[in-house]
Formats: sequence, structure tokens, C-alpha cells
Amino acid sequence: MFLTITTTGTPERPATDLGYLLHKHPDKAQAFSTSYGTAHVLYPEAEAGRCTAALLLEVDAVTLVRRGKGKGRGGAPDAALAQYVNDRPYAASSLLAVALSSVFSSAMKGVCNARPELPGQARPLRVEVPALPARGGPDLVRKLFEPLGWTVTAEPVPLDTEFPAWGDSRYVRLVLESDTLTLAEALRHLYVLLPVLDDAKHYWVAPDEVDKLLRVGEGWLPGHPEQRLITSRYLSRRWALTRQATERLELVRLAETDDSEVEEIDNAVEAETEGEEKPTPLAVRRREAIVTALRQSGAARVLDLGCGQGQLVQTLLKDPAFTEIVGVDVSMRALTIASRRLKLDRMGERQASRVQLFQGSLAYTDVRLKGYDAAVLSEVIEHLDLPRLPALEYAVFGSARPRTVLVTTPNVEYNVRWESLPAGHVRHGDHRFEWTRAQFRAWAGAVAERHGYGVAFEPVGPDDPEVGPPTQMAVFTLTTTKEAKAA
Repeated sequence: MFLTITTTGTPERPATDLGYLLHKHPDKAQAFSTSYGTAHVLYPEAEAGRCTAALLLEVDAVTLVRRGKGKGRGGAPDAALAQYVNDRPYAASSLLAVALSSVFSSAMKGVCNARPELPGQARPLRVEVPALPARGGPDLVRKLFEPLGWTVTAEPVPLDTEFPAWGDSRYVRLVLESDTLTLAEALRHLYVLLPVLDDAKHYWVAPDEVDKLLRVGEGWLPGHPEQRLITSRYLSRRWALTRQATERLELVRLAETDDSEVEEIDNAVEAETEGEEKPTPLAVRRREAIVTALRQSGAARVLDLGCGQGQLVQTLLKDPAFTEIVGVDVSMRALTIASRRLKLDRMGERQASRVQLFQGSLAYTDVRLKGYDAAVLSEVIEHLDLPRLPALEYAVFGSARPRTVLVTTPNVEYNVRWESLPAGHVRHGDHRFEWTRAQFRAWAGAVAERHGYGVAFEPVGPDDPEVGPPTQMAVFTLTTTKEAKAA
């Protein structure tokens, strides 16, 4: 990935002062090691009238994969290759932002011991980024940079110049120009806004990111009209960190309005109660939604297919309305852990008569699964290779045929809201695919039609107006007692 910073000058204020500000001599090409590759600094031109510094970041794709999180197979046979073949080495992102802060750390802080008068001087600046991912398009690029004093040129990059009908990609060629900003201000703007536009970070967003954001955003972020969007995206939409940053930015704004110190304003604000409620984990919400749907169906005898370590079985056992609960899993290790979780060896006789665990594969019909009121497949189907789904479908809907079937699976559209999940990755390393809402509804509708079921859909977790809920649930209800149609 590549970025250039250009300035112009006069004999009295030569453009080559840029070398002092960046602490990098114009006559040298220098290389610096970073966590994910090598950053090169060079000067394509260095004259008194015009000087350009270039930052070239060579990303080591193998290192990026080894240090990354959220590896998975995705939904396509070649999706694993996407770990190595992607836009990270070429498009400006948090990788470039981190390289900026590492290579030009003194310049970003506004420190120049050799020429201390230079950092505070505004100068003509032109910044060019040939490939910038812009989730929100050129309009968002302008909304982010123009309030800061930049003249913005954001040209969409076509998907393929040979096929203009294909339209534009999500990348833009960015040119920023200003003669009212210092170099330190320019670097701080880039450090925050490049990953904001990419809307992804290559590292875990820890609580200290709030301090970093406020420090780098000092003087411009509190009054920015897109402050909430910047804060949310920079902190990878971690709600607790975003709220903390927003509150602290509001204190800064109030202090500036009242011409007072932040500490004075902060002392006047009542402290939050220690007992403030934390959000309910998604796994708990999922079990609550399943139990609610089972109660509404009137089911008493329930199958938990793919029961894993027995969390749902344990929850169902607490409700006396469920008189028989069967956990089935292909993994004996998971069943052993489930048995320990449930304390089957110490369970009273009456309670033990309500539950049983046995090994079984959902890819095959099993007479033991017949005759139950309801079956639950919670976060199961995405662990199967797509060609094996028809076998599971027939085993559950065609052979076992419970009156009610509940299926939950991740909504891949919500992944952009998921904390620290790299773009293009699935939520778990064993997920063979993750479906959009439309894909899940199409699959569920076809299954229902083939086997004589009706189907309804329920959101699980916060239902985002743009991308939907984190988990999607289908509730199948048997509508006919006829034999299932051929799968």
C-alpha cells in the first residue's frame, strides 16, 4: 500500500523542510520493520519548490494470517485462499495507519528538535492515497475530511476498466489538499480516518484504544459533525468503549464551551452506578429465544440435535414443562463434557429420568429420533459442508418428523457489527459457511415445502435496521401427516 505527502515552498521556506518534520532525510531511502511487514520511506522529488515523501508498506501476507483472528473456511471451496489473497497488502487500512504512527511518530506529535519552529507552521499539503477502501463511498470520504479543512477529491475505482457496466468498486483514489493545516494535524487525521473508512482493524481493540483516539483526536474530533460514526467505527463498534469515548468527548466539548478544564466539568457529573447492567451475551439470548419458542409450540419431549457441551439441555432441565430432553451429538468428547456439566452421575432419579444423551450423526436417519414433539438445531447447520445438508434435512424433516423444528444460524450480514472480527472472516474456525438472511430464508422455505412444514422467522439479539440480527431463527411447524416428498 502506498501514500504520498507533498508540499511546496519558496527559497525562504523551502519545501525540503518536510524532511526535518518527518525526521527522514530526503537523500536517503529508509526501511523500517513493522509487525506485519516492512515500511519504506523515500522521496521521489526533493527540491526547494516541491518535495514529496512516500510511504510504501509491504505487507507479509503469511504473517498477517498467522497473527490474525477469526480464521475460517467461509462458504466457498476456495475461501481459505482469501486469507492469503486479499486487498490488505494494497489498500490503505489500519495497517497503514499503524505504520504512519510508527515511522512518523515524532511528526505526528509535532516534535522537531532540530527546527522547533516548523511543527507549528501551516503549509501547503497534498496527500494522495491511490487505493482506499471506503465503506460509505465518496460522499462519506468528503463528510469526514472536509470539516477538517481539506479539499477532497475521491474518485471511485471501477471494478474493471474493460467492463464499465460492472460499476465501481468500494475503493476510491483519494487526494487531500490544504494550506491551513500543519503536518502533525494531517497525520493525526489520516491515522484515525483511514481505518474508519475501511471499517475494519487488523488487531484486537482494547480499552486503551479510547485513550489513543482521544489523544490523536484532540482539537478536532469533539466538534466533528460525524463524531459518533468515527468513534463507533474506530472502536470496531464495541458498544462499551464507544459509549466511554462519546461521554469523554462530550466532557471536552462542554469544557471548551465553558472555557474551563475537563476535570472541573467531570467532577460535577454524577458518577455511574456500579451496578450498571451489562448486555446479555448472545448465547444466552439464543437459548432464551429457543425456550420461548418451545413453550409456545406446547412441546414436552424435545431433541437437542448437535447438543455440544449441553448448555441448552441444562437450560431445558430447569423447566418442568419439558418432560423428556434428549441430547444428540456426533462427538463423544462433547457428550462427556455435557454429562459432567449436567452432573448425571449425581442427579436424582426423578430428574435423571427426564434426560438422556447419546451419540449420533445427523447425516443418517435414526429411529431413536422419531416420535418427539420438537427438535432444535442450534448453531449446527453452518458446521456442515453444504453438500451434506440434504442428508441432515431428510434425517430430521423427512425421517424423524417432529411437530416443531427450530433452526438457528449466524446472520453473516451482521458480521460487520461484530467486535474485532476481520472483514471477510467467519465467526468460528469450523464454520463451513454463514448465510445472509435471504439465503437462510430461501433454504428454509424450500425445506418446508418439500417436507410438509410451515416456517416462520424470528430475530435473535438486537435487530439492526441495516443488517438485521446477529442470529436468525427459523421455526418449522408440521402442517401435514403425509409422507415427506422425495428430497
